[in-house]
Amino acid sequence: MNFYILTLFPDMIKSTMSYSILGKAQAAKKINIECINIRDFSKSKHKQVDDYPYGGGPGMVMQPQPIYDAYEYIISKYKINPRVIYMSPQGKTFSQKIAKELSIEKELIILCGHYEGIDQRVIDEIVTDEISIGDYILTGGELAAMVVIDAVARLVPGVLGRKESFEEESFSNNLLEYPQYTRPPVFRGKEVPKVLLSGHHEKIKQWRREQSLKITLEKRPDLLEKTNLTDKDIKYIEKLNNE
Repeated sequence: MNFYILTLFPDMIKSTMSYSILGKAQAAKKINIECINIRDFSKSKHKQVDDYPYGGGPGMVMQPQPIYDAYEYIISKYKINPRVIYMSPQGKTFSQKIAKELSIEKELIILCGHYEGIDQRVIDEIVTDEISIGDYILTGGELAAMVVIDAVARLVPGVLGRKESFEEESFSNNLLEYPQYTRPPVFRGKEVPKVLLSGHHEKIKQWRREQSLKITLEKRPDLLEKTNLTDKDIKYIEKLNNE
C-alpha cells in the first residue's frame, strides 16, 4: 500500500514513521510512505505557501496553487487517481471501521493543513474525504495524518506478524480487549488468572469473551449497542448488571 503525504514538514513524518513496526513494514516493502513537500511547488521567490484570508480575520491560509500542483505531481508521476484524505476538524471522526475501509485501498493521498487551514477551492477540487481524529485543534495535520497511517497500515496484510494480532484487539468486534498477562505468574502478590495457565483453550476463549464484555460494559457501554451479542453474552451482561 502506498501513502502519499502532502505536507509542509516531511521530515516530521519521515522520522516518526521510520521506527518499529511501520519502519520494518517499509523495509519489507509491505507499505510505502512518501512525503511530498508542498513548499517545493510554490511559484513565489521565497517559496511562500500562505496568505492573509479574504474578508479579514486572524492567521494565514494555505494557498491553493502549491497544494494543487503537488497533488498533480503525484497523479501525473504515478498515473493514479486515489482517494484524497484531508485531515480536518470538520471531518468524520476516525474509527476502526474507517481504518478497515481505507486499508483495502492501493494508494491514499493524505493532505496536511496548517495555519488557519487551506483555501476551500482546493478542498472542493481534490479532496474526497475529510477526517478528524477528535474534537480538538492541532497546530497542523501531520500528527493526525500519522495516527491515520499507523491505524490503516497495521491492517495491511503482512504488516503485523499474524492476522490474529488485530482480529482480537479493541474495537475489532466493537468490544474492548480483554486483559493481557505475561511472565512472571506472580507479581507483587498478584497472580495471573488461573484459567490462562490451564491450557484449556475453550475455557480461555470463554474467559476472554466475558472479560471483554465486562470491560466494555464498564468503560464503553455504548459499544454494546453495535455488537452482535449471542444469547450467552446477553445472559452474562444481565448477570453483571444484577451484581
